[in-house]
Amino acid sequence: MSQPESRRLAGPGGDGFPPGTIPVRPGEELDLDAVTAFLEREVPAFPGPPVEARQFPAGASNLTYWLRAGDWQAVLRRPPFGPLPPRAHDMVREATILRHLHPVFPLAPRPLAVCPDPSVLGAPFYVMEYRPGVVVDDRFPGGRTPPPETCRRIAQRVVDTLADLHAVDYRQAGLAGLGRPEGFVRRQLEGWAGRWRRVETEPIPALERLLPWLEERVPEPVGTSLIHNDFKLNNMILDPSLDRVVAVLDWEMATVGDPLFDLGVSLSYWVHPDDPEVLRNGLPAVTTCPGFLRRGEFVHRYALRTGRDVSGIGWYLVFAYFKLAVILQQIYYRWRAGQTRDPRFAGFGSMARGLIELAAEAAGRGAGAGLL
Repeated sequence: MSQPESRRLAGPGGDGFPPGTIPVRPGEELDLDAVTAFLEREVPAFPGPPVEARQFPAGASNLTYWLRAGDWQAVLRRPPFGPLPPRAHDMVREATILRHLHPVFPLAPRPLAVCPDPSVLGAPFYVMEYRPGVVVDDRFPGGRTPPPETCRRIAQRVVDTLADLHAVDYRQAGLAGLGRPEGFVRRQLEGWAGRWRRVETEPIPALERLLPWLEERVPEPVGTSLIHNDFKLNNMILDPSLDRVVAVLDWEMATVGDPLFDLGVSLSYWVHPDDPEVLRNGLPAVTTCPGFLRRGEFVHRYALRTGRDVSGIGWYLVFAYFKLAVILQQIYYRWRAGQTRDPRFAGFGSMARGLIELAAEAAGRGAGAGLL
């Protein structure tokens, strides 16, 4: 295995661990003996035990761990513990996407090994290369906000990376079978509405206005491309200078479909300083810092880079807020059922309600373009 695959890299924090990692949370421990045995069988560059593990605390879906054995480092991804929705958290699918995508889109990390056998760790999992760098979540490293010109450059890199992803020839990459682009947007709407019904914990009147509005206005696609489906700033790794993207993470929902669907999802995580409280307090809000593009500027730059007609983006953004609400509600439902103990999830139900009310209000004002 080559040096890039084994990622024998510098870049840990002062304690020798990657910045931002934490001790593994109670209830989410790895069986390190089982992990070690798997690595010895499947990863030629693995130097052998002992193996240390730390956890990346960000994210509320799959669980991500940093592994180290000597100076060898890697990342392990597995589903959350407890019962899971059908077809969700498919680690084998995610690893397969990375295997095909990495050669043509190097920002996708290289998978090193995949384990489809749930008896090893209780669920399928995979191991991929570790890429050191900076993940900007709810604040910048050290709590120090960079100057506006740096923030603007970061925003431009985000847009340009999304445009580059949508330019990938997914057929040549062997990913043509990843999804069914015909009828993609309508299926997404029906699918996410069904997911909401399965995890609904209380009636939300605004939903009765929102869903008919979405159903009556499903747009025609502007094209077909590989889409990430959860493309946002904190799913990217930047180099320490904040000038370059070194990785795009979290490919579990990637598929082939309408690229404006992906753009709408990205915009739903992009927060303005004058946005409603549910966005400013409920989402990572570094994009409120001076210098970051406004959502309208984000869309304009994307249109210039891709040449696509983005005039219908309002519908996609309204839908993206609904989709985000469903994701939060699914996690809240698992927390309420005692399937996870992470205290962050206790407020996700009220956040989901707030997003649905925001989306319904925007829909009531027209095409949702006012959200830009």
